[in-house]
Order: sequence, then C-alpha cells, then structure tokens
Amino acid sequence: MQKSIPIKDRYKSIISYFESAMPVAETELVYESPYQLLVAVILSAQCTDKRVNIITPPFYKVFPDAESLSKAKVEQVFELIKSCSYPNNKAKNLIGMAQTLVNEFKGVVPSDIEEMQKMPGVGRKTANVIASVVFNLPAMAVDTHVFRISNRIGLTTNSRTPLETEKQLVKYIPEGKLAIAHHWLILHGRYVCIARKPKCAECGIKDFCKYYSKLVAKTIG
Repeated sequence: MQKSIPIKDRYKSIISYFESAMPVAETELVYESPYQLLVAVILSAQCTDKRVNIITPPFYKVFPDAESLSKAKVEQVFELIKSCSYPNNKAKNLIGMAQTLVNEFKGVVPSDIEEMQKMPGVGRKTANVIASVVFNLPAMAVDTHVFRISNRIGLTTNSRTPLETEKQLVKYIPEGKLAIAHHWLILHGRYVCIARKPKCAECGIKDFCKYYSKLVAKTIG
C-alpha cells in the first residue's frame, strides 16, 4: 500500500515528473494576438478547445480586432459562434468585452488581472489565463480540469471553489512554474486523468497520487 505522502513532497514529485515528461506545455487554443486569445478563452467556457478552434478562424475574419467587434450586433456574433455552448450569453459578453476594451483600454488588452475583470465575460480564470499565457506572469488559472485534477491527485485539500484551489496551488508551486503548471494539469486531465475513467495504468504520477493510493487500498482491502 502506498504510504501517506507529505503535501510538499507530493508537489515536488509531481512537478519533477511533469518537468521531465512535459517540458513544453502550452494552450491548445489557436491565436495570434492577445485579443484573439481573449475571444477564444471566453468561448472556451464549458466548450472544448477543439470546437473553439473551429469557430474562431471565420470569427476573426469578420471581427479582426476589438474595434470591429465593439460595433457588432448580437445576432451577427451569435451566427458565428452558435455551435459552441451558451452562444447567446457569449455573444453579448464578447461585444461587451470589445466595447470595454476599446473605451477603457484603447483596444489594448491590459496585463493587470483586476483590470481585465472589468470586461464582460472575463472572470478571474480568464484573466489568469491571459496574464500567464500572453504576459508570462505568475498566475494560476483554475478551470474545470485544474479544479478536478488538483483535488483528485491530492494537490488540494477540501477545496470547494476555484479561488480556494488557486490559493493552495500558488502556495506550493514555485512562482516561476505557475504558468506552465496550469497547462500540465489541464493536459493531464484532458488526456490521462479523465473524469469518468482515469488511465491510471499509464499515468506517470500514480505513485504520488492520492486517488490512486485509495484505489490500491480498496483493491488490497
């Protein structure tokens, strides 16, 4: 049976594994500018990156920048994004985001997390993604994958909200590794530690995983 692992050792071991196995980890969203990534991340809420990457190329042709999007009608945006989840709300948020970006930030995406959250559709998770990916700042974005994975493998304890998860991860992950750690957890959750049927047999961190430890204990006991 796997012995209880101190939290600091669990973090150290998992980070060490990912550094070796996944030295390059990046967003799977396709973008060419901060504006484009902002659009893509807003669209990605409750929607797969694959679907977003299908939607965005024609979207960017019609609305190449915040200025053009700020003048759009909801119906126009809806038609371009209707294959994603919650297209009505996202259409309104995208236009609102663009209008705020133009009126308050002169069309330039700010790097400050609090400032970004002034834009419709931009919550803390989205702001952290932009801060870490575009501006390479030490921010930990907690989406559904990160929230679920962190709890399952034992990086967080009794975390009930994304903010609680963020605070616990930031406490133990070195500042310089926060941005890439976000992608490590997302990709691990997307392809290995799948929600309904995790691929424990091929998982490189199972020896440090709280979930796997319980699984083994059940099998033995």
